[in-house]
Amino acid sequence: MAHLDEVTWPPAPIATDRLILRAAESRDREALLDLFSDPRVNEFVGGAEPREHLDELMPAIPGQRVGFFAVELDGDTIGLVTFDPRDAERQGHVRSKGGEAELGYLFLPEAWGHGYATEACAAAMAWFRAAAPQEPLVVSTQLANEASLRVIEKLGFVELERNEEWGAAQWFGAWLPPAAEQRAS
Repeated sequence: MAHLDEVTWPPAPIATDRLILRAAESRDREALLDLFSDPRVNEFVGGAEPREHLDELMPAIPGQRVGFFAVELDGDTIGLVTFDPRDAERQGHVRSKGGEAELGYLFLPEAWGHGYATEACAAAMAWFRAAAPQEPLVVSTQLANEASLRVIEKLGFVELERNEEWGAAQWFGAWLPPAAEQRAS
């Protein structure tokens, strides 16, 4: 069973009808600074950081880790899709020890409302399924984040529980490998 830290990285860029998903490059830095400092983008994920602070902390080539995809539209970085191990201390797991891959995504406000998040996440999830076919994939979002809930539903995640983290009601779900779905039935 391949875990996320055992997959070959980076993969070849992934092209969809409109987007390219690829490993992060130095040219993504400005867009990622915009992304992480925008209060609208970060409303449901703990709040924005001051751009000056992020500029001091962010490396020249941000996101250099397995499972971090920069999302490009017509040559411009518009967002990111990530797969990170879910912290065992957090609520919501499909494994008793935690560590499941967790889907994350953020897009610049000008990219909202065009289906880019769903398109990019679906392409990244296809890569994930090929790279780690037996690994469960989880996702969590605030119940107040209606746009994210719509994306998650379109991607085929199944709600497993609701809980509270960071002072807000959370939706937690999974997209399980076919064998795990059969066992869960």
